[in-house]
Amino acid sequence: MNINKLIMLCLCALFFSSSCEKEDEIDQNTSGEVVDTVDVNDTVEVVDTLGTVDTIGVVDTIGVVDTVTVDHSGALPLHCGSHPETTTGVPHHQIGVDIAPEIEEALFERVYSLPGVENQASVIANWRGLWLAEDVTIVQAQALISGREFGHIHDDGSLHIFLEPSRAIEVVEACWGISHPFAVQEQDGWEGFVMLYTPQSMEELDVTFQLIVDAYNYVTGQNLVAADYH
Repeated sequence: MNINKLIMLCLCALFFSSSCEKEDEIDQNTSGEVVDTVDVNDTVEVVDTLGTVDTIGVVDTIGVVDTVTVDHSGALPLHCGSHPETTTGVPHHQIGVDIAPEIEEALFERVYSLPGVENQASVIANWRGLWLAEDVTIVQAQALISGREFGHIHDDGSLHIFLEPSRAIEVVEACWGISHPFAVQEQDGWEGFVMLYTPQSMEELDVTFQLIVDAYNYVTGQNLVAADYH
């Protein structure tokens, strides 16, 4: 891990507690803060290369049913209705979001069923870390937060994780998550680092878990299939 990443992790840990207490006072227009460059009203086109498209209903966080298109070529379904408010700096987290207990249980069960993924405390604020066991090969060492941690789950069910950079762009464009401020600022060692929004249904959890498996495969060079683990 490079020295810049280590310094930033220390700063995150130092300021987390005080920042969380003031989350309702965050001024989204404060000069110098990193802002989300994705407009939720933008239209994102997904091309179905196989010619097979499904349409399903997904209930968003305020009870409005959005229609999303599932592209079997591997592209993410669009999820660009309402999405959680987040802080624009660090600590980076959602504001006012909860996760249903049954979805949280399923999330943990799936994540920690992946080969060699250990449930250890994150290096940041004691979130539940996604740590790779010592016998798991790592092929993308830069895609680690610290030690062998490639992601962590927050108390509200959202999570920070490293994805292959082009996949991270897809996540933001399809509105399943948002780039971490360090990634937006193009800080060294943080490319592809995103926060995935809290899944609010089992259907949304399927997409979130697919992205976690994508991250696992990216970091380890493996080719796991998400459906084999739920």
